[in-house]
Amino acid sequence: MEFEESGIGEECGVFGCVAAGEWPTQLEVAQVLTLGLVALQHRGQESAGIVTSNGASPPTYTTLKGMGLVSTAFTPEALLKLRYGNLGISHTRYSTTGISELQNCQPFVVDTLHGRIAVAHNGELVNAQALRKKVMRHGVGLSTSSDSELITQLLALTPPIEERDGPDWVARIKNLMSETPTSYSLLMMHKDVIYAVRDPYGNRPLCIGRLVPISKLHRRCVKEDTEGWVVSSESCSFQSIGAKYYREVLPGEIVQISKHGVKSLSVVPRPEGDLPAFCIFEYVYFARPDSIFEGQMVYTVRQRCGRQLAIEAPTDADVVSTVPESATPAALGYAQQSGLPYIEVLCKNRYVGRTFIQPNTRLRQLGVAKKFGALTDNFAGKRIVLIDDSIVRGNTISPIIKLLKEAGATEVHIRVASPPLRFPCYMGINIPTKEELIANRPEFKDIAGYIGADSVHYLTVEGLVSAVQEGIASFQEDKMISSSSKSSNRVGHCTACLTGKYPVELEW
Repeated sequence: MEFEESGIGEECGVFGCVAAGEWPTQLEVAQVLTLGLVALQHRGQESAGIVTSNGASPPTYTTLKGMGLVSTAFTPEALLKLRYGNLGISHTRYSTTGISELQNCQPFVVDTLHGRIAVAHNGELVNAQALRKKVMRHGVGLSTSSDSELITQLLALTPPIEERDGPDWVARIKNLMSETPTSYSLLMMHKDVIYAVRDPYGNRPLCIGRLVPISKLHRRCVKEDTEGWVVSSESCSFQSIGAKYYREVLPGEIVQISKHGVKSLSVVPRPEGDLPAFCIFEYVYFARPDSIFEGQMVYTVRQRCGRQLAIEAPTDADVVSTVPESATPAALGYAQQSGLPYIEVLCKNRYVGRTFIQPNTRLRQLGVAKKFGALTDNFAGKRIVLIDDSIVRGNTISPIIKLLKEAGATEVHIRVASPPLRFPCYMGINIPTKEELIANRPEFKDIAGYIGADSVHYLTVEGLVSAVQEGIASFQEDKMISSSSKSSNRVGHCTACLTGKYPVELEW
């Protein structure tokens, strides 16, 4: 809940589609791309863009961009101009770098020596400033403040090794990966193929799905059933477009997706000894609960976090509940582990946004009552364990506690299903400054008194990592990964915003 109120957000989502079989295709690629973006809307609401190609030689690229939600950025009439696309990439944006303007909307399209390319990117380059200077020294001007344009121009630059027989895009992508270690998952479209790339640390997610006939969606399919291939920041987008989950793009992997299928071209290794660094907050908050990462569903991980929290921070209470609605899986896990009944104590008004109206004094006094109604009959005279996904600044949970106590709760104990946020993120997540985070302020020493709760406990970093990695270990055992391949499937997660230990050295 408080992640949402604090404006903490994922930078963006990327989605691509390639029609299988003969072209021109009967598959409505533009509609698939649009629906894919709608399913990724939680990752960015600032702007959206689609670029399609007919895949001819030379190809015709068609671009559509707009500000706001996907549903408002693209009208049915505007989508008609994309109807001849046989493949395409798309993007929905929540800016962490770059101002909120249409010029920063992705995908970016540039002309290169070997034809036009389009690039969509999720993440934030840790050495962007140095890379910008390098590009400009080559005489290349940058028209936006976006890292994604920077990536596009780096791919377009002449590579270190001369290309005698046409463009070697794998070499160019590897060159990019040698220039910047993290953080990016990106899609690059050139002529009739899409390249899907994840940085060597796997910090941002990326996965592949297979489009099949709707009648075969929940049945076993054969190769001939494939209508197309999709690639997405999250697998939650697959069900709404009739795709089956195929696999994740591995950390450091370069995958080519064409009408002929999916082909792994290369895996760029990390420096020796470095573990992967998949963002652990994808599990905690950013991803949709029905997405799959590392062989496990996000919803299940959040439930395990709740169970672990009940082990670490039990309390004498009568009921367990949640602040709607991102912490609900953790609350159910806490209830299961503690043996306490789960009930709803708050009813959320879904139609009150941050832009509601300019508040006058009376509305300010009403505060949280504009967004929540207390379900008094469920908890009057009872002690509540209230589960939340975070306490970032502390200014959201306090009025909720006050509301519950005034409505009849005898005690309100806060349990937070993630550790305290203490450090900023430099890899694609918009987190308030270190000084704004309540875990770094004097009030944190008595946070229960500060927010008006009877007690407050956070999940520990060790508890969070354990809850996340428990399912990965089970997945690897089920797949019977051999000892020789386990080294390339080592598990690691970025916890920098919790511990201050960043996976790579930051350059500023």
